[in-house]
Amino acid sequence: MKALVFNTFGGPEVLEYTEIMEPVIGPDQILVRMKAIGLNFADIYRRKGNYHLAGEPPYILGYEGAGIVEETGANVQGISVGDRIGFADVPYANAELVAVPMEKAIPLPETISFAEGASVLLQGLTAHYLTKDSYAVKKNNIVLVHAAAGGVGQLLVQIVKLLGGTAIGLTSSLEKAAAAEEAGADKVFLYQDDWKRQVLEATNGKGVDVVYESVGSTLHESFAVTRTGGTVVFYGMAGGDPALVDPRMLMDTSKTLTGGDLWNVLTSREERVIRSNELFCWMEEGKVRVSDPTVFALRDGQEAHRYLESRKSTGKIVLIP
Repeated sequence: MKALVFNTFGGPEVLEYTEIMEPVIGPDQILVRMKAIGLNFADIYRRKGNYHLAGEPPYILGYEGAGIVEETGANVQGISVGDRIGFADVPYANAELVAVPMEKAIPLPETISFAEGASVLLQGLTAHYLTKDSYAVKKNNIVLVHAAAGGVGQLLVQIVKLLGGTAIGLTSSLEKAAAAEEAGADKVFLYQDDWKRQVLEATNGKGVDVVYESVGSTLHESFAVTRTGGTVVFYGMAGGDPALVDPRMLMDTSKTLTGGDLWNVLTSREERVIRSNELFCWMEEGKVRVSDPTVFALRDGQEAHRYLESRKSTGKIVLIP
């Protein structure tokens, strides 16, 4: 089979589209012929050697995708050859065929395309647990969303609105601000402006109820625009490591700092299916819309990685074998 692999860490130029051995499935696995593969920043970090990477060279990136079941293991029940499935956390996805553990296989409805499945699972399940578990958004909550034009950001904005909240977005350009507004953000401010003052003015000096903080280096600014008794949910650090937080500040302001990681939530197949089904229902009902992804052929993986690293993209990037 063909796969996108690399043997040494480095830039996009280390990626190579080549022939490798097909995976051999175990009794609790299914073999999936990939139709679409999600590209994420984690793939870039792993290519550079900054993240944990499974296996030995040649390394295969990718953890998210959708396709058709081609073979099932002896112990697999409830999944048949020809079924449409997606997954959010299975390694070696940058290939024509992927061995998927049964517990990580998510049934993909006919109403959800393979490209949508590969676009929404990782980011959509992240936005789902952030708004349902890390901080349960309620009607009339005012919510600040960092990187509101990104994949998770656009979904957060939509889910906040769906749950009855007001969404304020932060982005780095007017083009990205337009994408956040199209997703439904009530107001959008730019990082290069005095966004702290703007957010406080927009909340009559009170501050927001919750901040979804994915930049990291802006953590203290996020606390500055959070109301007394409010919450900052820290789930990413795209802009660098955060400064240390003084527990005395938390005590004095009754504010809460909580962390979020998807892998602490997706602990069983039941969790995956229940959360995915709610996400798919929202999509089918038109309450959550996934913007059309930017599509690259898997063989053009170098070009796709360069585009993602350029930070010019506003939605998902999908690789097609």
